[in-house]
Amino acid sequence: MTTPDVEVASVLDAVKAVVPKLRENGTEAEDRRWIPDENIELLEKAGVFRLAVPRRFGGYEASLADQIAVVEEISRGCGSTGWVAGAWVQGAWVASLYPDEVQEEIFADGDVRISGGLAPTASATPADGGYVLNGSWNFNTGCRGARWNFVAAIVEHPDGTPEPVYALVPMDELDIADDWHVSAAIGTGSFTTTATNVFVPARRVAGAAELVTGTTGGRSNAGATGRNYGLITYVSAVSLAVYLGIAQGAYESFVARVPGRGITYTNWTDQAQHPLTQVKVASAANRITAARALVDGCVQLLQQRADAGEHPSVEDSVTVRGRSGFAIQLAKEAVEELHDVTGASALARKEPFQRFYRDMEGLSRHGMMTPYTNLELHGRFLLGLDPDTLFL
Repeated sequence: MTTPDVEVASVLDAVKAVVPKLRENGTEAEDRRWIPDENIELLEKAGVFRLAVPRRFGGYEASLADQIAVVEEISRGCGSTGWVAGAWVQGAWVASLYPDEVQEEIFADGDVRISGGLAPTASATPADGGYVLNGSWNFNTGCRGARWNFVAAIVEHPDGTPEPVYALVPMDELDIADDWHVSAAIGTGSFTTTATNVFVPARRVAGAAELVTGTTGGRSNAGATGRNYGLITYVSAVSLAVYLGIAQGAYESFVARVPGRGITYTNWTDQAQHPLTQVKVASAANRITAARALVDGCVQLLQQRADAGEHPSVEDSVTVRGRSGFAIQLAKEAVEELHDVTGASALARKEPFQRFYRDMEGLSRHGMMTPYTNLELHGRFLLGLDPDTLFL
């Protein structure tokens, strides 16, 4: 293996070793509505937050496939920790789309934790040398542990034309509300962040069209680097790793509990002997395998484009979104198959299975990842209709 391969393999091995601890810390993550500091320290020590950082700044510049493999393993231990880690890995990759001078500022410490989102729910008013931000962003995953925040806003030009832009802002310049009270993905700490007259230098603001198409100027890593996956398709692909990990974690937790457990109010003394349990386990295992195959196909498609120095086409983007939706649907169904035969004892908070189940149900409703929205988009394209979305 080459040196980069060895480095990334060491990250994956280190993460696999801490999966039991991440799973054990699940209850604490929910109690505090934010992942434990121990989880962050373990992942930082493993090198997770250097995965998408360019090599010239001391990062691993890992491939999409390697990033997904690591995030999936984290999610196998704890869905909330996986979702946060995935967001921070994505944030580092997004920062690599900005001009070199911004990258030098962001990656000064070698690794970085950047939270944020794609929805432009604030305003950016032009000012001397930059913009003034005002507004709020909901569901800001990982904001309590991030150093920077990637935020979207609308600039209104003199002629009244609105333009979405994305800005990188130090997290300590934003206010974080204590409003994350939910029933799923509780440990993600996806609190609301607010900017009040926050000035952002022009160098750290980029047009949405530039970032989405990978045409931002002033960066030495533009072109055929093999890592230009397209903003929307990249975010979708890395996020998929969390669903795969949650499904696998739920499967492992279920199977570990079955042998020797009786079925209450029946004569069955070993649930593993019951045909329905056997069918449910096999169905879940095969759904997870099918979902992973779909994800692998998305990764291969995006990697081929990146290696050729090409940006994903509209068809590529729509295909990735559609396959993503179906992969998530399969992963969700896998967990639901097992949930049907878990028994009431699995409802105990100490049992990881119930947490995996709730996290899957909650995260499958994420606006950009929800199955039916993505399948509708794919179906429109297959029927010769306009995709009718800017998020491609």
